[in-house]
Amino acid sequence: MTWLIIGLVLFLGAHSIRMVADAWRTQVIASWGEKPFKGVYTLIALVGFYAMVTGYAEARLQTVALWTPPIATRHVSVLLMLFASVLMAAAYVPRNHLKMRMGHPMVLSVKVWALAHLLANGNLADVVLFGSFLVWSVFNFKAARARDRAAAQEALSLQAAGAENTNAIPSANTTATLFTLLIGVALWALFVFYLHVQLVGVSPLG
Repeated sequence: MTWLIIGLVLFLGAHSIRMVADAWRTQVIASWGEKPFKGVYTLIALVGFYAMVTGYAEARLQTVALWTPPIATRHVSVLLMLFASVLMAAAYVPRNHLKMRMGHPMVLSVKVWALAHLLANGNLADVVLFGSFLVWSVFNFKAARARDRAAAQEALSLQAAGAENTNAIPSANTTATLFTLLIGVALWALFVFYLHVQLVGVSPLG
């Protein structure tokens, strides 16, 4: 459990810098340069990820049951993972409607993923891991949307001042959206029917 918590602190901490210290982040990038900053950031995140995965694998062996999920919540979890997979695909396919509408589908994907696994797992290690990701994703999405509103307000102010808008947002594309849905469903099926058992050792279908 100790390594799980250390891993979560490092991994989620590295991914929370812009959320909690955006001005400091900007100053450090200006001082160090973007590549050195990204190098240190990536190193911390990778160390955290390794500690988190290793710690979770060990903590799972020491079963501390907080609650026993009913069968129904496990079915809901599988369905939620379909939405999480589609949202993850939306983060990488340009100009799809989901990304254009929601702004940050990857963070939303993490939120749905964490909620789905909390519904299906009641052990202490599961609650610590997925609960941490759920809380992080909620605050991260809120901070990201606040940045979006600030950027939109700044763009409106520039337009009012007569400045030329050189960052026009492209319109959403139906083909890209259909491609996103196809990739998301394929990714969901791959994990549910094959990869989850191979990587985690447990089938989501029971």
